[in-house]
Amino acid sequence: MIPGGGQPDMQQLLQQAQKMQQDLATAQEELARTEVEGQAGGGLVKATVNGSGELRGLAIDPKAVDPEDTETLADLIVAAVQAANENAQALQQEKLGPLAQGLGGGGIPGLPF
Repeated sequence: MIPGGGQPDMQQLLQQAQKMQQDLATAQEELARTEVEGQAGGGLVKATVNGSGELRGLAIDPKAVDPEDTETLADLIVAAVQAANENAQALQQEKLGPLAQGLGGGGIPGLPF
């Protein structure tokens, strides 16, 4: 209900929608520039992703490299990338969650929340 029983001000609604769209675009740009890290094996493998989950870097400690056991190294890499992506998702929720709530809390199609 609108206080006073009047019709919603369409101009005001459009302005609010445009501001939320701009805020969302700004937050998405910030996520693309922000890097987060995940690690595995006590830091033997570190993966860096941006806030959108794109892999940006991978550091492997030489101690993790055993030519006789490449499976363990592969597992550490996967675990580090997964940890980094989980951190990126937490960052997305932190940055974009309030914007989704402003849109009614139903989430935004195509975004992971």
